[in-house]
Amino acid sequence: MPDPSDNSEAASSVHQLVGEIGGRFAVQGQLAQAAEINSGHINSTFSGSYLQEDGTVQRYVFQSINRNVFKDPYGVMRNVERVTRHINNKVLRTKRDLGGQTLNLYPARTGESWVEDASGGVWRCYNFIEGCVTYDVVETPRQAFQAARAFGSFQDLVSDLDASLIRETIPDFHHTPKRFQRLLDVAAADPMGRLESVRAEFEFALARQKITTILTDSITAGTVPIRVTHNDTKINNVMIDAATDEAVCVIDLDTVMPGLALYDFGDLVRSATSPAAEDEKDLSKVEMRMPIFEALVEGYLDSARPFLTNEELGHLVLGGKLMTFEVGIRFLTDYLEGDVYFKTHRPGHNLDRCRTQFRLVGCIEEQEDAMNAFVRKVFNGGA
Repeated sequence: MPDPSDNSEAASSVHQLVGEIGGRFAVQGQLAQAAEINSGHINSTFSGSYLQEDGTVQRYVFQSINRNVFKDPYGVMRNVERVTRHINNKVLRTKRDLGGQTLNLYPARTGESWVEDASGGVWRCYNFIEGCVTYDVVETPRQAFQAARAFGSFQDLVSDLDASLIRETIPDFHHTPKRFQRLLDVAAADPMGRLESVRAEFEFALARQKITTILTDSITAGTVPIRVTHNDTKINNVMIDAATDEAVCVIDLDTVMPGLALYDFGDLVRSATSPAAEDEKDLSKVEMRMPIFEALVEGYLDSARPFLTNEELGHLVLGGKLMTFEVGIRFLTDYLEGDVYFKTHRPGHNLDRCRTQFRLVGCIEEQEDAMNAFVRKVFNGGA
């Protein structure tokens, strides 16, 4: 039978940790309550409720950056600091944001935007976005519209921020040709002897090699601009107002880097349009839901239309197909290599993930003409 004292000891440990870390930031009040937030998969996150002199409570979020994933946590923090400052200054000037709240970094008492603990861990402090929830799966067109509008608004707010000022903290994160070459190299070596068992998936990838260079060639040609992009555009990175079900702001800025707006919109298509889990074995459950795609386009263009170029608009659907394909080849590469990068929970887990992505690529291809037609219709004002 569990020892009830275990919970109290854990709570005491969390309270002590938050007290120590929080005391090093410029937060006001007396720590009254602390708790761990377990919604993330990478960083360690805690909340602290501080009692103010007037009797009100102010909440803050304290987060330790996972240095195994982010090798340059200081570069990550400089990016986050620059982006949040830019957004908040712009919101103050224009009196415009999505829902009245924005993400803010609270400085350390040393003046930096982070602190280090005794073991070298890098911590930051955010404001707690009140009255909001997050969703893990897009279930309705309204949710899709709000998520896409939020990411489009984020891109709009940073569209005048010089991308050269933002560090590339994960080099070649969305360089699809290099991802594809990595697949070819691992397949040639076939270190686990698995290539023949995935011949169909490998041939599927080979047949689409030509699409991997379209966007990188556009970058080289200067026809598609490098922008400041989020690079993790899943719906659970959008805070939704619990009362109105409207998007408030975008969170999780660790992967903010120079990139393409098409990568962000493309990953929205990849992560939102299929109702199936990323590791679903029954591929008949994988589909590209046109109503969800249409809501993504309408929400995204509602906020992103002012800054997008015609070239970007013409490649929105390609962005969705390419990002889905890229993730698929990453899963396939990892499976061939012996499951060394992505965490797996069963034999063939990465292969199942690869198959769902490739099936979604196929679904997009089947509806690609209709998807492009809808983008043009929305861009032309419904004409």
